[in-house]
Amino acid sequence: MATEKTKSKIIDALLGLLSEKPYAEIGLGEVAARAGLSLGDLRAAYDGKLAVLADFMRHIDSAVLDAADEPSTDESARDRLFDLIMKRLDRMAPHRAAVGHLAESARRDPGLALCLNRIALDSARFMLAGAGISTDGLRGAARTQGFVLMVARILPVWRKDEDPDLSKTMAAVDRALEHAESWSRRTDRAARILCRVGRKLDRHRPKRSAKPEAEAPPAA
Repeated sequence: MATEKTKSKIIDALLGLLSEKPYAEIGLGEVAARAGLSLGDLRAAYDGKLAVLADFMRHIDSAVLDAADEPSTDESARDRLFDLIMKRLDRMAPHRAAVGHLAESARRDPGLALCLNRIALDSARFMLAGAGISTDGLRGAARTQGFVLMVARILPVWRKDEDPDLSKTMAAVDRALEHAESWSRRTDRAARILCRVGRKLDRHRPKRSAKPEAEAPPAA
């Protein structure tokens, strides 16, 4: 089994290559060589490039959640999400160029975009949980996907923001959260209305009567 040190080398190698060129142009052998490992070592650690990216995302998630305070009733969900997103961007700062090339590659490759979305959804569930927001049920699934799309809209601003205080990024995060809050209220209202309609329909739906037993045929 690969050690954490070996995995870190592989993650750094892939991100380093991603900062130089598109995802599709990076071969597994190239990743192994950059990490100073054999292809066999790489295979023992990961199934492929997407698995490396998923592990990188897990490392970011863990670092952000470890650095965050426990959700408090004194803070709004919006404030907690703002803090988590800014902590996340801070952790990703050394890899801005890699994130940029990966985003460009995803725009050109729908298959890659779908795979990255699955990885991002796993991350989003933990970020929302860290903010004390439920991800259960259909409403939770919508929130999770909404968070992924929201962060995707913030990243281009962050990549170009050269201010040390990230003022443009913070403004973009604030706007995105305001929009998400408004959207969440609308979807929650719609969900409540649909639930009420469903309950009314259940009450007025005619009960199915039991099937009468078939009469026995007359004796011969």
